[in-house]
Amino acid sequence: FLDGNGRVGRLLITLLLCAEGAMSEPLLYLSYFFKKHRTLYYEHLDRTRHQGDWEGWIAFFLEGVIETAEQATRCAQQVLQLFATDRTRLEALGRIPGSTLRVHQALQRKPIWTITAASKELGLSVPAITRAFESLAQLGILREISGRQRGRVWAYTEYLQLLDEGVAPTSQ
Repeated sequence: FLDGNGRVGRLLITLLLCAEGAMSEPLLYLSYFFKKHRTLYYEHLDRTRHQGDWEGWIAFFLEGVIETAEQATRCAQQVLQLFATDRTRLEALGRIPGSTLRVHQALQRKPIWTITAASKELGLSVPAITRAFESLAQLGILREISGRQRGRVWAYTEYLQLLDEGVAPTSQ
């Protein structure tokens, strides 16, 4: 390819780790590590290409795997804690509709929704979803992000912020 070889290579590495049973899901995002250590990344690639320094490349790559896995573990723990904390906050309100709990659980799988989409996917009425969204918004769990009056988009923003930590967009 004229461009994108790095992306394809990183994707192939992750898929190879899955195919070989080292990972059950393609969850390893090494691009941020390589971008963060761009100079070292290119130095190791050049040494591998020109001097055959595969050991140096593998050691650098494994440092990336370790750092990325540790960051993913921290993120997963923080996400689970957020879910538990928010569930406790909901339960502390006393008697809350089951639809609100269902919406909160659904937000854990899909953190951005419209009321219409949530209604269709969860099989709940638009008024029930609207009340659930409003309850979650009052607690600061859900936030309207589109600024529109119709077809508003809602997001579990704190969850999304946790997922964004340590993952910067890459140009390649």
